Amino acid sequence: MHPAARTRTTFRTGPTPVPQPRSRRIRSLIDADALRVLHRAARVLLDDLPDLTDRLLAVLREQEPAYRTALENDHAATWQEVHRSLRHSVTSLLDPRGTREAAHRCTWRIGSVRAEQGLPLDALLHAFRLGGSLVWQRLVEETTRSEPEDIRLLVHVATDVWNFVDEHCTLVADAYRQAERQLAWRRENRVRLLAAALLDGTSRIADLPETAERLCLPEHGRYVVVAIAGGPPHDLEPGGSAYLHSGAEVDHGIVLVGGEGGEGDGEADRDPLAALGLTAGAPAGRRIGVGSAVTGLAAVGDARRLADLALSICPPEGGTVRLTEHLPEALVVSCPELGATLTERVLGPLLRLEPADRDVLLDTLVAWFACEGSAQRAGERLYCHRNTVLNRLRRCEQLIGRSLARPHDVVEISLALTARRLPRC
Repeated sequence: MHPAARTRTTFRTGPTPVPQPRSRRIRSLIDADALRVLHRAARVLLDDLPDLTDRLLAVLREQEPAYRTALENDHAATWQEVHRSLRHSVTSLLDPRGTREAAHRCTWRIGSVRAEQGLPLDALLHAFRLGGSLVWQRLVEETTRSEPEDIRLLVHVATDVWNFVDEHCTLVADAYRQAERQLAWRRENRVRLLAAALLDGTSRIADLPETAERLCLPEHGRYVVVAIAGGPPHDLEPGGSAYLHSGAEVDHGIVLVGGEGGEGDGEADRDPLAALGLTAGAPAGRRIGVGSAVTGLAAVGDARRLADLALSICPPEGGTVRLTEHLPEALVVSCPELGATLTERVLGPLLRLEPADRDVLLDTLVAWFACEGSAQRAGERLYCHRNTVLNRLRRCEQLIGRSLARPHDVVEISLALTARRLPRC
């Protein structure tokens, strides 16, 4: 042979052609035979579905306590649920595309219903995997019984069967978790509605047992409501004897302070602020109003109004007002119109003086009341002599036509000063 010709035949460029069409043809034939074997066994399983359902339920009863309880409570409904799920599983082997949507709807419904019933998700997923294992086992058993030589062909469809099981495990878990979120939202919303009705005083007597259960508070006992406005949000940590209801501008804490009998438990009432995670040193700008105690959840609406009344007395810069310590102010604030009338009737002549003169006399009156009627201590507070205080007080008496020696007049002057100080009056 000529060297040049030998060289051309010895050294070739590019890959050697591979007979791909023949290999694909063989693979296609194997797949077709495997599907034929799968379909033949699946049709037998479809005819024997009630027995397959009974077998799966027997396994679940043995291995899953949650399903054991479900079977005891409602055997028929559980049997139908498992039967439908298995029927969709087997028919999906025969017609994957045509039955896909129906199978998905069935699995989604099972996940949603079981979440509402409180069946554990682990038990539900275990049931689906057991169902997949049982279907595969029966496919193998039927093929071994009818055509033993075809058993090797099932290997080629095993991945498809288990992919179906995994797909529906994921689907049922998604449905379960979505239903759980919806249930949690409904429960939380129901609690908020019950608490809002309680605080508004519109709660029905028939709802009180449910309200007590949902809020984890006894229906009978001594309660205080705390109204909270301002300060940094989300820093309150209610304890087990309190419930915090968040509002747009004001939050309200319902606090159990005494025993369930309504007459106390033999000990001093619990501190409502501590029960809500509040301290005496409240953050700047936070205003806290603590109402007086009431008996029973049914009276929480009244307690809320008392707490709001205490909150209205708080100075704008912040602080804590306990209503029981500020009853005169509460009386005035509860009716602003009367407070304004009282201020004008008692202090009117004094208020119409020149500002400088007016402020000196008013400051002297306020200091005298704050020092419990002691002119000496009032003078020390005002940095003036005791006689100066007495002279100013006599002038006040002459202007307003009242005497600081008469108890009735003292009460009127004190309330009028309080009404003038409070912003709503």
